[in-house]
Amino acid sequence: MEKKLLANIESVLRACEIRDGMTLSFHHHLRDGDQVLNMVMQRVTELGIQNLHIAASSIFPVHQPLVDCIRKGVVSRLSAPYIAGPVAQAISQGKLDVQVVMQTHGGRAHAISQGRLPIDIAFVGAPTSDNKGNCNGIQGKSAFGVMGYPRVDVQHAKKVVVITDNLVRYPACPAEITQEQVDFVVKVASIGNPQGIVSGSTRAATDPMALQIAQDAVNVIRASGLLKEGFSFQTGAGGISLASSGLLAGLMQRDGIRGSFASGGITGFLVDMLNDNLFETLLDVQCFDLRAVQSYGQNSRHQGMSAAQYASPGSRGSVVDDLDVVMLGAAEVDLNFNVNVTTGSDGRILGGSGGHADTAAGAKLAIVTTRLNAGGFAKIVDQVNTVTTPGRTVDVVVTDHGIAVNPQRHDLSSQLADFGLPIRDVRTLREIALAASSKQQVLAHDEAKLVAVVENRDGSILDVVRAVSEPLG
Repeated sequence: MEKKLLANIESVLRACEIRDGMTLSFHHHLRDGDQVLNMVMQRVTELGIQNLHIAASSIFPVHQPLVDCIRKGVVSRLSAPYIAGPVAQAISQGKLDVQVVMQTHGGRAHAISQGRLPIDIAFVGAPTSDNKGNCNGIQGKSAFGVMGYPRVDVQHAKKVVVITDNLVRYPACPAEITQEQVDFVVKVASIGNPQGIVSGSTRAATDPMALQIAQDAVNVIRASGLLKEGFSFQTGAGGISLASSGLLAGLMQRDGIRGSFASGGITGFLVDMLNDNLFETLLDVQCFDLRAVQSYGQNSRHQGMSAAQYASPGSRGSVVDDLDVVMLGAAEVDLNFNVNVTTGSDGRILGGSGGHADTAAGAKLAIVTTRLNAGGFAKIVDQVNTVTTPGRTVDVVVTDHGIAVNPQRHDLSSQLADFGLPIRDVRTLREIALAASSKQQVLAHDEAKLVAVVENRDGSILDVVRAVSEPLG
């Protein structure tokens, strides 16, 4: 049998017979602390490889070296559900000649399993591994918790490389990815900094306006009739979402309700709800903070799942399709309830769907929370710059000036009205937002140049992103 443990990344690349035009995949469990992608691409550049396709589960500001790889022609194509920071800026400037494919997390897993996104080499950053490639994310100095995203990659990639900074005696236990799936292993000094996992707000909002939105969102859940024994729930790590989770926990404790599961990217807030027996289990595809990392390593009721199990529309069972309620944020919402979390008010790429469109499509009740104005811009608009999540999958928009219900949900509108909630037509909210705005959208687009296509979870195209025509500062 070929020796798996090699001396360094260059040796691994040569053993994988890397060549021009290949597709390399990476995962983002260390988020803005990841160094695996950067160190691999440094060695790839030194070898003179060109025209690569990077298929990452997400790109963060820490991945700035990719910009230089694009400039040098090392990278000519890019696919990811979420792209932020300097790489997003470069794409917005039109630095790539081939359009970037912006997927959902479930859509990426679906594309890989279907063969629409073939992977030549999958790189797995592992906080702990043995010399055969049995690895996990819960042990070692770089522990990040669940290894949900690379599981699909390693099942379908032609070659799989585990990169670790904690090589342990065989066999590593537990093993989330196992030796029969792994071709090569290499030990490095560091795969990254787990402090970078927390890349955004993980504190509950405390200002009165945000707390009112959170309270109204929880009241929408109550009025819907879904908050009952066996309730299932997902929310993000933003301030309003975390405040809503706290209010929801209080209600569940008061009324003696035990939910079946909470899912998605897991935070310490949801860990607290698990420990208080408000949910039977957590279904986790990535840990959003270090408390979640610790919980996953210690509590058998905190379960990991792959991206395919989480959200792929092509799997035999997708967790998002069993959700009762999901709470989501928005950069913009339009009069047709379309939501944008891909581009900013100036049309520049600022993120992407991640699981946004997946969960909205699957949940019985998809709630979007947003202030009517931010940074002087109206957040309720006539038409969003970029459709990330189609309005047909969004049920309610909760704002600081009232609640808009999708006209397709007549049943829900009646329930909320009977509950005494402040229901307003989305056009009224648009007028209020516009009246309070101090800035207007000025989209300086190069209409001739498409820089990205935005895919729905089934691979269909939802929208396109055009280059900004002026240089970014």
